[in-house]
Amino acid sequence: MIRVAQDDDIESMIIIERAAGAVFRDMDMAAVADDEPMPADDLRSYLRSGRAWVDTNDLGHVVAYLLLDVLDGVPHIEQVSVDPGHAGQGRGRQLIEAVAEWARSEGFSSLTLTTFTEVPWNAPYYARLGFEAIPVNHLSPGLRQVREHEAAIGLDEWPRTAMQRDLTG
Repeated sequence: MIRVAQDDDIESMIIIERAAGAVFRDMDMAAVADDEPMPADDLRSYLRSGRAWVDTNDLGHVVAYLLLDVLDGVPHIEQVSVDPGHAGQGRGRQLIEAVAEWARSEGFSSLTLTTFTEVPWNAPYYARLGFEAIPVNHLSPGLRQVREHEAAIGLDEWPRTAMQRDLTG
């Protein structure tokens, strides 16, 4: 079940982020695998703004989550993480579809995100969900700032891109 995240979900979200990050080790991306999850206080700010969603299993345990920013008037998926034990079940897709529906209902016409281009569960996956790469010279100021920050913290050691999904069609 997908629902808006609550305070008592934060610990699960952190555990999921660590587990989801660990699978990057198999891609020779140890720095990504070892990156610390977002601090609880930062997660709380997403909860307070109503821009954090979780997916729960049949027992009500959180098994995936999504965080959303708004950059330059466009909803931006900051993070989507699925517990590896629940990967391949469509949970990430369902979260993205729920957020796309929320964005449409709020009058937004697209979603953006940034991601690794050569990781199978990143850019190739998002392309299957209707996202398209945004040429660097078409990045909004907010997306440009996100990409600059990602480069500054070393994420550009592996190819990355910004992507956008049209919600009007």
